[in-house]
Order: sequence, then C-alpha cells, then structure tokens
Amino acid sequence: MLPASAQTGTLAFAVSYVAILVLIGFILAIRVIQIRRAEKIGIGTGENKLLARRIRVHGNFSEYTPLLLATLLALALVNAPVWLVHIVGIGGITGRIMHAIGLGKTAGGSFGRVGGMVLTFTTLLIGAAGLLILAWR
Repeated sequence: MLPASAQTGTLAFAVSYVAILVLIGFILAIRVIQIRRAEKIGIGTGENKLLARRIRVHGNFSEYTPLLLATLLALALVNAPVWLVHIVGIGGITGRIMHAIGLGKTAGGSFGRVGGMVLTFTTLLIGAAGLLILAWR
C-alpha cells in the first residue's frame, strides 16, 4: 500500500490526464461545429469532405478515449505506481493527438494516423496489464 501522499499524487495525475483528454475532445467537437455553422449543415455531412473528415476525427477520438479514461481512473483506484499512470496518460494523449492530426490531413495511412493508433493501443495494453497485475497482487 502506498502512503496517502503518493496515492493522492497518483489520483491527481490520473484526473489531470482525464481533464486534458476531455479538453481535446471539446476542441475536436468545436471544429465540427464550426464547419456545420459556416456551411449550414445541421445533420450528416452535406457532402462536405472537410466536415466528413472532422466528424471522423472526432468520432475516432470518442471511440477510443473512454478506454483511456477508464484505465487512468482504474489505475488510480488500485493505487498504481505514478510512473504507470504517466505512461498511460502521456502515451494516450500523445497517441490521440497524433492520430487526430494524421487523420485530419489524409484518409490514407500516415505517420500520425498509424503511429497514433499504435501508441494508443500499446498504451491501453500496458494499462490493462498493469490493472490485472495490480488487481490480483
């Protein structure tokens, strides 16, 4: 069991990473809304390719980020070492940003898109392994 000060630090870092991910999701949503308002497209894409791409960037972020959020909070709940929270937090944020930039630029493969997914998946697997180990220690 970690001292109370270490537990508080772990939770503070986990929650800080959660907040950063929420803010990134907010920014991606605003980018969709900007096009919708400018082009007066209430639903769907109106065959606007930029809007379709921004919707997909936001959608992909929204599909994978809940797993990161749950992993970060669960790590804090099982008193994970702070270094593990940092790996999941920094890796997850970096992976999601890389993927958003990569997908935002091209529908095909790119360093950002592929690298972002690899980093996100690796981070999630590390977090899941850590949770399983810590849950049964």
